[in-house]
Amino acid sequence: MAEKQGVKKNSAHKEAALIEAILYLETDPMDFNVLSRISGLSRDTVKKAVDNLEEKYKNGDSGVELSRIGGGLMLSPKQEYWETLKPHYGKKSEIRFSRAALETLSIIAYSQPVTRSEIESIRGVQAVDTVIRLLLEKSLIREMGKKDVPGKPAQYGTTREFLRFFRLESIADLPKLNESEAARFEQER
Repeated sequence: MAEKQGVKKNSAHKEAALIEAILYLETDPMDFNVLSRISGLSRDTVKKAVDNLEEKYKNGDSGVELSRIGGGLMLSPKQEYWETLKPHYGKKSEIRFSRAALETLSIIAYSQPVTRSEIESIRGVQAVDTVIRLLLEKSLIREMGKKDVPGKPAQYGTTREFLRFFRLESIADLPKLNESEAARFEQER
């Protein structure tokens, strides 16, 4: 019996190691279905392997952790080490935002789907086209369809890249707004 448990434990370690290797090689967050397909393991086995990895990284002296981003998983540096690593490694993915870009991105994140004219109304300024174009180029927002009103304006929302950039599992993980902050993002629909 003890021998059987040892084999089972060894198998669980190998499965976790396989999932860890896949996550190491991938640059995008991977969901359980993709991990299952790549590894050849069942979805339940992948979930158990991920649980083992989370426990390993939580209890160990590892410099990495499993991050849940946009419904997927990826290996990333632990936040406590990122400030030390950022000067060397952060430049590649660092995007500098103007105040206008941050305001526009916030409006889109909290009010999505939202049109250009709605963004202008909430910001209280005209001409957000350049900022929207920049955010589209950076893949932080995308066109989500057309609003069913005269002129059929494009509606914008955030992308998986937005979630990845801000290390969010879902849009629900955005910081909660107080009443006065939330009122700023309200619009007539």
